[in-house]
Amino acid sequence: MESVKKFLEKEGEMAMTMDGLPDKFLASFITKGIKVDLLEPGRIVCPFKVTPRLLKGGNFMHGGAYAYPGEEVEIEAKALRVWKAVVVASVELRKKKTCKIIAQGRHTNYLTLASKI
Repeated sequence: MESVKKFLEKEGEMAMTMDGLPDKFLASFITKGIKVDLLEPGRIVCPFKVTPRLLKGGNFMHGGAYAYPGEEVEIEAKALRVWKAVVVASVELRKKKTCKIIAQGRHTNYLTLASKI
C-alpha cells in the first residue's frame, strides 16, 4: 500500500514522448497534488485543492460538479468486487468542508490475463 501512496503523492519529473507530451501524461496531470489521508485494503481517501488546470470554461470542474478554484475536494474510492479478471470500484467526490457529494461514479475494469498457451 505504501507504493500506491508514493505513486499518488510524487511530483517528480516526467519523461517526454515523441508526441511532445509527457509519458503517462493524463495520469500525472490528474493525480498531481493529491495527498493520501486514508489507505486500507479496498478503500482510499484523498483530498486535493481544485486548481485552474482541472477546470473547464465557466471556472468549474468538468461534468458540472460545483467545485471552484481553491476549494478542497475529497475523493473516496472503494473496491466493491475483486475477482480473478474483473474489478468493480465506486468513487465519490465530496466538498471537504461540507461533506456534500458533488459527483459519483462506478467503474468496471476487465484485467488482462496471461495466456497459458
